[in-house]
Amino acid sequence: MGPEPLHIRCCTTLDRDGVIALWETAFPDDPSHNAPAKVFDAKLAMRDGMLFVATDAEAAIVGTAMAGYDGHRGWLYTVAVSPGHRRRGIGTALVRHAVAALRAEGCGKVNLQIRSSNRAVRGFYESLGFRAEERLSMGMLLR
Repeated sequence: MGPEPLHIRCCTTLDRDGVIALWETAFPDDPSHNAPAKVFDAKLAMRDGMLFVATDAEAAIVGTAMAGYDGHRGWLYTVAVSPGHRRRGIGTALVRHAVAALRAEGCGKVNLQIRSSNRAVRGFYESLGFRAEERLSMGMLLR
């Protein structure tokens, strides 16, 4: 039996409930400023076409990848695959799709952040060509 059919497309407002449910499952311990509903609504308000969903043969959302490009660097966020669909190449397909979309916008470098303790995720991104860089990530909450 071959791999299940997979379709990757730009997310729409009709996908809201499915994406939020997936993110709540995939990122259960995210801080409140990363609340899935807030993130989803803010990203779709950008209207940049850089939130992608992967759907299965029944059109159910099984994965997401969000990207952003500010004209200098691209960023990759919220790559998530539903637990029952992991290790089937969906995450890889989503990352490649998002990177291709960034490249098409003229992006020359893509950054992402992961928790330093998450070795499995680090290995996943390394298998796709990402490398750890000597940087200190800093942030400031504005809301």
